[in-house]
Amino acid sequence: MHFLSQDLEDYIARCSEEEPPLLQELTRETHLKVLRPRMITGHHQGRVLSLLSRLVRPKAILEVGTYTGYSALCLAEGLQPGGVLHTLDKNPELFQMQRTFFDRSAYGGQIVQHTGMALEIIPTLAATFDLVFIDAEKEEYPEYFEAVLPKTRRGGLILLDNVLWSGKVVEPQSASDRVTAILNRLNSSLATDRRVRTVLLPIRDGLTVCMVE
Repeated sequence: MHFLSQDLEDYIARCSEEEPPLLQELTRETHLKVLRPRMITGHHQGRVLSLLSRLVRPKAILEVGTYTGYSALCLAEGLQPGGVLHTLDKNPELFQMQRTFFDRSAYGGQIVQHTGMALEIIPTLAATFDLVFIDAEKEEYPEYFEAVLPKTRRGGLILLDNVLWSGKVVEPQSASDRVTAILNRLNSSLATDRRVRTVLLPIRDGLTVCMVE
């Protein structure tokens, strides 16, 4: 679902920071070679992630869900010198494509890839994170959030993507629509969770920003 007209979306992109050439190339490569290319973060949201990361100036970033690596490259733009971004994805077939674009960027040496199930990998990571971006299996969002919260420093940010779920969160729901029900419960609970300060931003398919108390 497009919440804004295509003309408005194009206008917003034109009036935002230009998309870096490497990310333009990654977008083209994703559309040519990967299934469901609409999953890629894209220009406008990518610039939002970059700006948030630059504001936080993280030493350590965790990304849950890599896809082809677009959002990781955006988040890496805010890393401090010597900082590290850990990115997790369960699909080994995308590993080399991710690595190729990571290594062509200025941040290749700072991005560590992990392949496997996020809920198994997260407990093994020793870092305390300044910034976390969650964009993986929607059914597991509550579990991801609980897993990353104790690993995120006070004042750090946890971002959750696709929380509007193409507008389904405000539509009549069928009993079989488990994903929408899970996202609705999570969205409601985060708004009153005293462990975080939360705002849901209507960017693309919905981006929740939580600051850890």
